[in-house]
Amino acid sequence: MGIRKPGEQPSGPPPEVMEKIRERLSKRDMQGMTALFTLRATAQNVDNAVSEWMAGSVGSVARYQILMALWASKGKGISHKDVVTAMGVARATVSGLMAALERDGLVESRGDKVDRRKQVARLTEKGEAVIKKQHALNLARFSAVFASFSSEELSSLTALLERFREVFRQSR
Repeated sequence: MGIRKPGEQPSGPPPEVMEKIRERLSKRDMQGMTALFTLRATAQNVDNAVSEWMAGSVGSVARYQILMALWASKGKGISHKDVVTAMGVARATVSGLMAALERDGLVESRGDKVDRRKQVARLTEKGEAVIKKQHALNLARFSAVFASFSSEELSSLTALLERFREVFRQSR
């Protein structure tokens, strides 16, 4: 097997495995397989980078999503149930995230005035300061990452990725 640098993601199976795959695929199918391996490695690298960006302040991408949603609510707050729906995760996942955000002093949750069973989360002053700072950092990082791409390239990439996602969604 080939040797990778620490933190480097493989862009596909080891060379010996790729040789066996190549023996059984047409040139066109091999192009598709290579595209798939490249996309997966790229997605993992992007996920790792974004996770590192969040680790120092908000802690994780999931926490960032919640804090951004609360910030966008402009003080109205969001029910825990709506966060579950928006994130597409289990209620227990959101409960754990909310509990941690509350312990960190970033979020407060209270019973809804109309329906006491419903918990509504709002940013604290500390939470608002943290999310504003992280958002500004993210904008700077995203600008740096995308600086080498033209507007047309970004549009083409987005269209291809959306098409790729749709084809895979339909193939399930």
